[in-house]
Amino acid sequence: MKENHLSKKVIGFILFIGITNLLIYYVYSEREVEPMVADFPKIIAHRGAMDRFNESTISAYKIAAEDGVDALEIDLRMTEDGTLIAMHDKTIDRTTNSTGEVSNYKLNEIKGILTIDVFSNQVEEIPTLKEILDTFRDSEHYYIETRLVHDELAMEETLVQMLNEYDLIEKDLVTIQSFSQKSLEKIEELVPGVQLTLLFGKEKFNLKQAIREDYPFIGMEASDVTTKNVNALHRQGKEVHVFFNDLETERKEQERVKLLNVDGYFTNDIQFTKELLQVE
Repeated sequence: MKENHLSKKVIGFILFIGITNLLIYYVYSEREVEPMVADFPKIIAHRGAMDRFNESTISAYKIAAEDGVDALEIDLRMTEDGTLIAMHDKTIDRTTNSTGEVSNYKLNEIKGILTIDVFSNQVEEIPTLKEILDTFRDSEHYYIETRLVHDELAMEETLVQMLNEYDLIEKDLVTIQSFSQKSLEKIEELVPGVQLTLLFGKEKFNLKQAIREDYPFIGMEASDVTTKNVNALHRQGKEVHVFFNDLETERKEQERVKLLNVDGYFTNDIQFTKELLQVE
């Protein structure tokens, strides 16, 4: 009887420990880990100071540089004759006084086109990447977005060659981002170790993929930024850089993602972001 009683006690104790451990595991595995605090979140001028001058122009980038941002964001397109220019859209319809796809224009034709006058300022021509680099040299950090051209790799070798001519990769003054993994893989092949950002479009964020792929920075649209996503990426040692598609809600969204301790803001409103992050 005594042995029986003792056995029941031992079994009960073992069960108690087992259940307790299961409860502890459940609580800690389900609970969100406190977000990592980004001491100095990056302020990235999205297409320059596009809130005060025509986007992706030399003047827009100059204003952003004068504001003391951490990086100038430059979207690349390639002309028919292989020149890299600063242009977000596939076509020039939205931002210039002409129409058509960038890839159907030669450089001399592009240079005859002016950007639309948005802010009652003097209009400017579309700049080449070389003209932007000639303007700032090594005084700025360049956050450059690559794209496929006609669904093919085309601009990566030209880009890397130009960046090397200015010693920008060696000086660690370049981050390259893309929605195309093929493009990022090509860049990594050409210059191993350069900072790369994998971008996800709005409502296309894939946490498993973002964790699995070997990129230090992950770019996502503000509406996809959640505590779960930020914490999961931070636990993998990755930074979260946020872009904002809706200009009307951008300020509120910046305030919201600040509470989640994101690491970078592709801002369309530099002064607001600086005030939000208390940057002088």
